[in-house]
Amino acid sequence: MSSERVAVVTGASRGIGKGIALELGASGATVYVTGRTVTAGAMPGTVGETAAEIDDLGGRGIAVACDHHDDDQVTALFDRVRTEQGRLDVLVNNVYSAPDLVPWLGKRFWELPVEAWDQVIDIGTRSHYVASVLGMPLLLAAGGGLIVNISSSGAVTYAHNVVYGVGKAAVDKMTADMAVDLEGTGVSVVSLWPGLVRTELLEMGAQYDGDQAYLELPGEGRFDLSGAESPRFLGRAVVALLGDEGLPARTGRAFTSAGLARELGFTDVDGRVPEVLLRPEA
Repeated sequence: MSSERVAVVTGASRGIGKGIALELGASGATVYVTGRTVTAGAMPGTVGETAAEIDDLGGRGIAVACDHHDDDQVTALFDRVRTEQGRLDVLVNNVYSAPDLVPWLGKRFWELPVEAWDQVIDIGTRSHYVASVLGMPLLLAAGGGLIVNISSSGAVTYAHNVVYGVGKAAVDKMTADMAVDLEGTGVSVVSLWPGLVRTELLEMGAQYDGDQAYLELPGEGRFDLSGAESPRFLGRAVVALLGDEGLPARTGRAFTSAGLARELGFTDVDGRVPEVLLRPEA
């Protein structure tokens, strides 16, 4: 990827967003990383730390404190990109309030507080939509580009709880319908489904049977972590998509990270192609 590429990765203080931002940086991009965490707290990771790691990898990291539940802050983010860069080549919509959802895992819909709907749909699905609306003029100014919506196979099968699945299905439908509107613009849009990813949050919830790490999800069973993906594997998927001459034919569709690795020839940081997926293939 050219060092002239400009990217925005939302929700990049830690986890999948951070992994994607680091790989974009390692490929030479200027990466605006957003998140609410600016000082270290109960969970590791800040937007500033992610930006600094991007610099160390040869890219240019720009940390932007942003609460994606506040449209004015999101508007200010893209105004800044417009002023400083005048263009945008890739937007990765990843922001999601995963730690807040942990107590709701495995709960039936009538056992969930009604605000669970707002938490998933507003902070997840709606934030993806708002960032895409505000980022499109910059993508058009670049003459084309890529929007990646981080979703889940929970879009097509039961996962965690009802509101989680509704939110992910909405993201994938949004991807499909955006592709219709984007025809002829040079901008592609895809949904990306991670497998089981060893994020900081997952590591905090890991249990051990001897040396074997596993994750126990309420109502969903035990998942072996030995073959889980690193967060940077998702980043390698995004970079590979950007270099894929067949990208326009992919627009509007959902892809698993492991499936793309097998097809486009990239591996995780340890040289593996992870096979662990919580849900069926896209």
